[in-house]
Amino acid sequence: MSFDDWLLFVHVAAAFAFIGAITVFTILVLAARRTDRPVEALTLFRIGDPANILVQGGSVLALVMGVWIAIRRPEYRPWDGWIIGAYVLWLVAGAFGAMTGKAYNLIREEARMLVESGRLEPNTDLAAKLRESRPLLLHAITVVAALALLLDMIFKPGA
Repeated sequence: MSFDDWLLFVHVAAAFAFIGAITVFTILVLAARRTDRPVEALTLFRIGDPANILVQGGSVLALVMGVWIAIRRPEYRPWDGWIIGAYVLWLVAGAFGAMTGKAYNLIREEARMLVESGRLEPNTDLAAKLRESRPLLLHAITVVAALALLLDMIFKPGA
């Protein structure tokens, strides 16, 4: 395998980590909407911890490898329209993903405090926060941006 082949391999593997982690978050967001117990909520949040590492590492590594590929390969330029579109979609996915994470971290902290204080029974306030529409909307925007980014990379419109 050539060096360019390795760059492409790492780029694609990082993109899989990024999309895979967003898929895990989507499952967790939907599962969390069905719980009202602090312990169950904390369990779901803990499952998301490895996905958090993958989404951050995968997105940065995919970006860096993608730019490197665009610089090395004569048929691509880092300022090609579809690549600029990818930068924008990467920023949108990252920004909305970060806002989603902040919203759910506040809920996680509340669940942790409930567990630490021994309040393990179903909690309507926690359940209401897990079902709020704002974090779900933020996550949905993240998912749409990530899928659009994936489609942009596959089909390379205008290339």
